Amino acid sequence: MKFVCLGYYNETAFENLSPEDGQRMMEECFAYDDVLRQGGHFIGGEALDSCRKAVTLRMNNGSVEATDGPYAETKEVLGGILFLEARDMAHAVELMSKHPGVGVGPFEIRPADEIVNSLIAQRTKSASF
Repeated sequence: MKFVCLGYYNETAFENLSPEDGQRMMEECFAYDDVLRQGGHFIGGEALDSCRKAVTLRMNNGSVEATDGPYAETKEVLGGILFLEARDMAHAVELMSKHPGVGVGPFEIRPADEIVNSLIAQRTKSASF
């Protein structure tokens, strides 16, 4: 099964780390990502830039409205995503509970919607753009 792991963190707290502590934390995360790769569990991932550079779109009275930043009052923001292959949710939780990033902020783990993703893959394959 495929899982999408959403990693959250406190952007201000991370910015206040010393360069050495920030680098050490990133190296620990990268090292565990390598463990996941070696086990065939790491499918991919993306780190996200600052939430201050985000734009949120929403429909308002029939028009699309763009607002700066995420629309959430929280200190923890989405920092990145990791795509994971695991037997089931319990296995995904077991794998991600060892990730050093959990010490920085929570990870939300969701099963990928394999039916919709299959439809997207079919459409992409048949598209002639």
